[in-house]
Amino acid sequence: MSNPQDVVRFRAGAGGPLSGVRVLDLSRLVAGNMLSVQLADFGADVIKIESASGDPLRDWTDDGQSLHWKTYGRNKRSILLDLRQPEGMEALEALLRTADVFIENFRPGTLETMGLAPDRLLQLNPDLIVVRISGFGQTGPYAQYPGFGTLVEAMSGFATRTGFPDREPVLPPLALADMISGIYGAQAVTMALLAREKGTARGQVIDLSLLEPMYAVLGPEAAIHRVTGKVKQRTGSASNTVSPRNVYLCSDGKYVALSGSMQVVAMRIFDIIGHPEMKTDPRFATNAERVRNRALVDEAVGAWFAGRPRDEALRIMREAGATVGPVYDIADIAADPHFSERGVIVEVEDAENGSLPMHNILPRMSGTPGGWRHPAPRLGEHTDEILAEVGITRPAAPAARKQRS
Repeated sequence: MSNPQDVVRFRAGAGGPLSGVRVLDLSRLVAGNMLSVQLADFGADVIKIESASGDPLRDWTDDGQSLHWKTYGRNKRSILLDLRQPEGMEALEALLRTADVFIENFRPGTLETMGLAPDRLLQLNPDLIVVRISGFGQTGPYAQYPGFGTLVEAMSGFATRTGFPDREPVLPPLALADMISGIYGAQAVTMALLAREKGTARGQVIDLSLLEPMYAVLGPEAAIHRVTGKVKQRTGSASNTVSPRNVYLCSDGKYVALSGSMQVVAMRIFDIIGHPEMKTDPRFATNAERVRNRALVDEAVGAWFAGRPRDEALRIMREAGATVGPVYDIADIAADPHFSERGVIVEVEDAENGSLPMHNILPRMSGTPGGWRHPAPRLGEHTDEILAEVGITRPAAPAARKQRS
């Protein structure tokens, strides 16, 4: 644990470029929380609207603690509303009239069933930006399918490109599709806010699927398939675009990752590993030929790494101008001085643990940085405070089943 002076303290007055923007987050689990935490980190007043059972993200626990919620619930406020009751819906409508952004991730059609179709929302507040998160979008044959990231990671083409050719496709061990969609969503919200500020638009609806951002990050797969007629296959940690590029085992049992994606770097690597003749060998002289003969390239590069401990191999490669780095686990990251000095991970005050490491606020902005205003709220912690802000003093929320972080 860091020294007390190194712990980030929450400051209620910390601002940011989105200070004054009110966001109502009615979503659940990862994508919506990823979207709204980015807005919250930069000053937006993000109000998590929760039922008595709370956002299911609170139930993702490690050793009994909801560390996901502590990380992605930071800088937000929590209000309990029972939207099955007239009082809860009245409170929500009052909040919508004061909001800039509304985020939901119900199955398409659910919002309409609740009487909150986009037309109704924009009638309540013509300047409202409505973000509708779903697995496959609000339209199309798959709109009603359950929208979980696992399905999208499979159907986007990502899984079939991940893993080794003689094994099954590999899904990511984390909510990758949700995270990527959340980042796209935060970008969309800021663009919509800018358009509203410039007077080119008022309120609008953002149809944000998990599928499309996940597909987009795969790059020119469709164009490659059209032009070549081929479907790219799994290559493990190698690449079917550039060579050398792989993960290599060193003599001490540790791994390095190396990329020779530029011609000049590939030539340097052949010199370093003691095979300068490969630079003029027709099988390895160009990137296209190296890709075709990838197994031979990896055999030569792998043999060089296998004869050296990782630190020595990294030093030699880096001094010669090769692009190489260690394969880290989280323990390695925690011990690496670059992560510490750059503040990639920061110690943030936490009532339960004293402090907890979290990813820092991103991106880094010199003129309008984000800030740490308050920790992830307890379930319904700010209910009375938020209701009072819209002139409601009567109960509009149920009691939480249990008070949870």
